[in-house]
Amino acid sequence: MATARLVLLVALVFGTSGGAWAAQKEDVAAPVIHALRPLAGSGGHLGRHGGVPCDSWRLAVEAYNMRDWRTVPASCEGYVGNYMLGGHYRRDSAVVVDEAVAYAEGLKLGGKGKEVWVFDIDETSLSNLPYYATHGFGYVTLLSPYNATSFNAYVLEGSAPVLPETQRLFRKLISLGVKPVFLTGRTEDQRAITVANLRRQGYSGWMKLVLKPVGFKASAIVYKSGERKKLQDAGYVIVGNIGDQWSDILGTPEGARTFKLPDPLYYIG
Repeated sequence: MATARLVLLVALVFGTSGGAWAAQKEDVAAPVIHALRPLAGSGGHLGRHGGVPCDSWRLAVEAYNMRDWRTVPASCEGYVGNYMLGGHYRRDSAVVVDEAVAYAEGLKLGGKGKEVWVFDIDETSLSNLPYYATHGFGYVTLLSPYNATSFNAYVLEGSAPVLPETQRLFRKLISLGVKPVFLTGRTEDQRAITVANLRRQGYSGWMKLVLKPVGFKASAIVYKSGERKKLQDAGYVIVGNIGDQWSDILGTPEGARTFKLPDPLYYIG
């Protein structure tokens, strides 16, 4: 497996002060989500490893032309690993957040404090790259099949690092008077550790954290759109919505504007 040769290190120290995450400012090094000893970039020979056009596969995934897929193609796991751990993933995320921040700065608020912005958590507000770097870059891989037990054990460690680009948007919204709402596919029994993880990574001041009821069986689109409908029915105006999965931003009401972060690791329908 390609990732087994990457010599992946434990995530570096993550600060919580505002200045620590100024990844876009000059002369400030971008914080690291997970360290990688470079072997190859996300392009080059890995872009067509084993005859599979991995860059085209990723584009189809992000454009939602490829749906209901269960696994990263085996030949593309090294490509996805280098994309996620190298600079390309962070640059793509920054482009999305730059657009979201520009949109937020142009909002005209009603003055009643009812504007909210919905945030997904996993691979949006927090990153699970340390887990995938150890277990394989794919929801299912040949050598390391996805295991809900091991992933949930990782979640319960409360050690997921922040995605700094998303946190930049979160803090901008707080400063503008827009209330962040976390809406996650994590289950209600993970509330305490999720709150602790978010706070440990520097998130504070959110209005609400919505978790999925234990045993909930409907699709992610049904669940998340239903929870957004509850917010709307309570009188809140969803001015923005950001997530890494299409199921985070599809369904009515989706919000006045949606933003999709890159994620070729897995698909949730």
